[in-house]
Amino acid sequence: MQKRLHHPPSEAPAGVVHLGLGAFFRGFGAPWIAEAMAAGGGEWGILGVSLRSPDTRDRLRPQGWAYTALELAPEGARAQVVTVLRGVLVAPEDPGAVLEAMAAPTTHIVSLTVTEKGYCHEPATGRLQPDHPEIVHDIAHAQPVSAPGYLVRALALRRARGLAPFTVLCCDNLPENGRVLRGVVLDLARLIDSGLADWIAAEGAFPSTMVDRIVPAVTEADRARVADLTGRADAAPVLHEPFRQWVVEDSFCGPRPALEAAGVQMVADVTPFEHMKLRMLNGTHSSLAYLGYLAGHETIADTMADPAFAGLVARLWRDEIIPVLAPPPGEDLPAYATALAARFANPAIRHRTWQIAMDGSQKLPQRILATIAETRAAGRPVPGLTLAVAAWMRYTSGRDERGAQIDVRDPLAPRLATLWQDDPRATVAGFLGLAEVFPQALREDAGFAQDLAAALDGLVTRGARAMAEGLADG
Repeated sequence: MQKRLHHPPSEAPAGVVHLGLGAFFRGFGAPWIAEAMAAGGGEWGILGVSLRSPDTRDRLRPQGWAYTALELAPEGARAQVVTVLRGVLVAPEDPGAVLEAMAAPTTHIVSLTVTEKGYCHEPATGRLQPDHPEIVHDIAHAQPVSAPGYLVRALALRRARGLAPFTVLCCDNLPENGRVLRGVVLDLARLIDSGLADWIAAEGAFPSTMVDRIVPAVTEADRARVADLTGRADAAPVLHEPFRQWVVEDSFCGPRPALEAAGVQMVADVTPFEHMKLRMLNGTHSSLAYLGYLAGHETIADTMADPAFAGLVARLWRDEIIPVLAPPPGEDLPAYATALAARFANPAIRHRTWQIAMDGSQKLPQRILATIAETRAAGRPVPGLTLAVAAWMRYTSGRDERGAQIDVRDPLAPRLATLWQDDPRATVAGFLGLAEVFPQALREDAGFAQDLAAALDGLVTRGARAMAEGLADG
């Protein structure tokens, strides 16, 4: 019989409440906070909050909130047990308990990984969607359902009790994520209580961050592998690559862990780092996901093993992405691209193209469309990234190149499905009408519409691999 992982739960209070306790944060942020606490002291245990499902709570609770983080390198795997979690709350079961935890005097940071769609904002503008169903609910009810709603209502409790606000630490892939989240929170607060909004604006802190580590979804086969490697049955392991980078704006309104003691880069301006990561890693990740899925590749590593796609992504970095990026201090962009290629090709990381393809309407504005707009404004062509956008459009049709059904996961999926037409030009016209996705400069760019229609036509008539091969860096 396998030994089951168990760790006695700590009675120490949590210093961090984390909204959206999925695999990514448990494979990235939680281990790093544990290392910072070990290196610099303080009580920075994490209370996790699931905004949707009890699954993570139910898997972790019998293990005393401990879990295995398995590092997957080409040369082999290495396991560590992470014990920084103090518990997990399920928001729909008890919203009041979540608000009380966020309002506790011992809570100094509320961090988030709720994915781009969790902020209830317009991706093209960064502003709150006041007519979003969850926001409509949260304006009318003291017990919220959305991440912005929990932030606003918890900050209201702290203000009423004479407590300082917590620092809000966004760890999702949004450009200038701290600034965007601050704007969303203030927009919502003003719709509830203008005095509260003024207090948050004056006293709160929303540092921007850049987080970088590939954390694939876990399967039952992965859980069996962890048990075989460690001799312990773990219902909630996470897998991750060896690489990690966390860049944080050093702008907190209260105490924080000694993150720099654990290797986190504390900087005055995160913007160049996040642009580098969003466009060079996430932009090409999404490009490979849509094109690779259409071509029949299950994972990013499989896609990179195909010379057509490996050559395409090399061209994207060299000719279309790097030329409009300002290098962050101490970073060499061509060297970063070389490292990314190796990370994408890591056969030990099975990061599914279908998983990365989710929520494209929320991801493309910052990952790909901003680069296209800037490059076209500079008068240079962007055939590779235009092909990637066309691949997203082809993907949202719901049928792959063999006619098999695609399980499209996107907040706009029903609407996107109605935009697909037999005529590529009509399809492109419909998609470019999505003001919440495409910036105005691209919606009004006739040349871009023409190039996009040609790319879409090529995907339909020739296929993703042939189109990628035609653009690949030889």
